[in-house]
Amino acid sequence: MSERQDLTWSHAKAREALDSIMGAALEAVDPAAAVRGQLHREGDQLCVGDQSYDLARFQRVVVVGAGKAGAPMAQAAEEILGERLDEGVVVVKAGHALPMQRVRLIEAGHPIPDERGLAGSQRIESLVSGLGEGDLVLCLISGGGSALQIYPAEGISLADLQRTTDALLRAGATINEVNAVRKHLERLKGGGLARLAYPARVITLMLSDVVGDPLDVIASGPTVPDPTTYADAWAVLERYGIEEVVPASVRERLCAGMAGDVPETLKPGDDIMERVQNVVVGSNRLAAGAAARHAEGLGLNSLVLTTYLQGEAREVGRVLGALAHELASRDGPVAKPACLILGGETTVTVRGEGRGGRNQEMALAAALAVEGLPRVMIACLATDGTDGPTDAAGGVVDGGTIARARAAGLDPLAYLANNDAYRFLAALGALIQTGPTRTNVNDLAFVMAW
Repeated sequence: MSERQDLTWSHAKAREALDSIMGAALEAVDPAAAVRGQLHREGDQLCVGDQSYDLARFQRVVVVGAGKAGAPMAQAAEEILGERLDEGVVVVKAGHALPMQRVRLIEAGHPIPDERGLAGSQRIESLVSGLGEGDLVLCLISGGGSALQIYPAEGISLADLQRTTDALLRAGATINEVNAVRKHLERLKGGGLARLAYPARVITLMLSDVVGDPLDVIASGPTVPDPTTYADAWAVLERYGIEEVVPASVRERLCAGMAGDVPETLKPGDDIMERVQNVVVGSNRLAAGAAARHAEGLGLNSLVLTTYLQGEAREVGRVLGALAHELASRDGPVAKPACLILGGETTVTVRGEGRGGRNQEMALAAALAVEGLPRVMIACLATDGTDGPTDAAGGVVDGGTIARARAAGLDPLAYLANNDAYRFLAALGALIQTGPTRTNVNDLAFVMAW
């Protein structure tokens, strides 16, 4: 028996600890704190990461951006820039706005883009396209920015983009694949915003919601060179067999791009990038590390297994169940009481007509994998507080979840087959509901055993 194993741990104590650990993870990636950690001002000197800018040399200073964390990031930027900030436009998810002084927040639809996002993006274009070499743009980007900062290329309608996004998500495309397509169908993505703002100086602060933090994928990289091509975007459609599902305008745009009739996105080595600084201010790795430290403080042996968790949600749920069995039966890879932490982002191939999100589906699959296993608990959390098109952030299950479901007349396999994890977990009081957290650094999964 481990010296730290505590036989007084109970189900209630474990759940209380788990809630506390999730809270610590979210607190560690508070968007305002993340901005303040990288953006400092002393008089006219603005320090960003390892670079310094003399604000006295800039005629205009503006803020633009998009993402679920945009409101608190913009609040922090207003506080730091103070009277030197002239104006700004940031697009945020509906229901995520906060009181602002100089920056205009525009609420828009997510994950399917809408007219409000288009209007906000047009305002951003109008603001930055008139800037010159003596101006400064502070760009604030976070998860969700791809859908919120929406601006179709010529010949493509908003409805075309909506249909394409929906088709990709339903097919189970990864965020990297979805964004490779988006970048080649829009004006601001794939370095498009940097192009519009040039020759103004651009500083971009990013709260990453992408596995591994590739800059060009976070919100589709509006100020980052794009290594993907029109051919790569077309290959994504072929991979999922949706070439004929997407609108004709999308096919025509990608084919024109592959033929060289449409300019490519901004590429590495372009001179424009000499006027751009991109900085990641928060990530899944930071949240996972904070969760592990907090778990240790509660008396749990903790271990961050990975922050590169990917794959089909229900398959990953089975893996979480396998880890629970390993902890319960072999006291490893860390001794009980234990908390394993995994970060990343899974996908769901939608085959049914139910409600749910990737974390809820992952939790339901995990519940099936640990059926009957005592003294274990698994939680799957979307750090933005919104898992898929629902008001839940995820779900928490244990070895008794399936027995309780069957006693209530619920067939877990039927719910899983219908992609209906939300209703299944809701009926058992097993949803995690945080409300909007106004941050977004991918997902976290926790496997506890005691």
